[in-house]
Amino acid sequence: MQRFIKCCLLAALACGIPGIGEAQTSTPKPVPAKDTATAQTAQKTVPPRRPKRPKPISRESSIGLRLRTDGWSLFFDKGYVKSEDRFSDLFYDIRLFWVELGEVKHTKQIKRSNTGVTTPGDQATPFVYGKTNNFYTFKLGYGFRKMIAGKPEPGTVSIHLVYGGGISLGLLKPYYINALVTKNGITSEQSITYSDSTKEAFLSKPNIIGSSGFSKGLGEIKLVPGVHAKLGLHFDIATDKKGKLAIETGMGLDYYAKEVELMAVVKPTAFLANFYASVQIGRRK
Repeated sequence: MQRFIKCCLLAALACGIPGIGEAQTSTPKPVPAKDTATAQTAQKTVPPRRPKRPKPISRESSIGLRLRTDGWSLFFDKGYVKSEDRFSDLFYDIRLFWVELGEVKHTKQIKRSNTGVTTPGDQATPFVYGKTNNFYTFKLGYGFRKMIAGKPEPGTVSIHLVYGGGISLGLLKPYYINALVTKNGITSEQSITYSDSTKEAFLSKPNIIGSSGFSKGLGEIKLVPGVHAKLGLHFDIATDKKGKLAIETGMGLDYYAKEVELMAVVKPTAFLANFYASVQIGRRK
């Protein structure tokens, strides 16, 4: 009987008992190929970078020279892009502030030299015959510049309407000349300005030696307040978006609190009108 049981056990071991070998030699369940590809794609996917937008132009600064029919001036402009365009890298409408310093000259004034002075030792210097005052102006203004034609892009010409106005301060300085003045039968060289008592000698061409110089009369400057306005066309010809290069033409009108006398032979006036042309350079940012 024992021998029979041993034979049965040996037979069972030889054939193998189901479940025993599998439990000891089991392997991990394979991952489907589709799930693996999806995981790898998720790891490799990177959100695309957004392109950098150009920094919008918000302001500009420029300096320039203005030639007028009644003189000249130097100016500084400061412009700010209006709120509607503040997110663009271009410019269409600008708010302007300016400072201007110049000199007003009458159209009839002509500089000349008198070579007919006969007094020994005298040297003729250039002078303006009949000029009574130098008139310098300081202006603060506010206005607008609006594009009316073209495109505000590098390499193109854009045309803008510019207009505005502000306050003015005039500096009226007496104009002195050196002349031969006869008084009580005695002739002598004197530095004189135009007045009722000196107008005969002041306007006597043969007796004029020349100008007394810029410094003469500085202590007699009178302040004349006023207002000004301008209207013109602004041609922007800059080749660089960050650069400023422009030509401007237009007309200006000034009004002062008192009449301004520039020439003895011309009636003084409180209104001064002119046409102008200017060129300016600067930067935008």
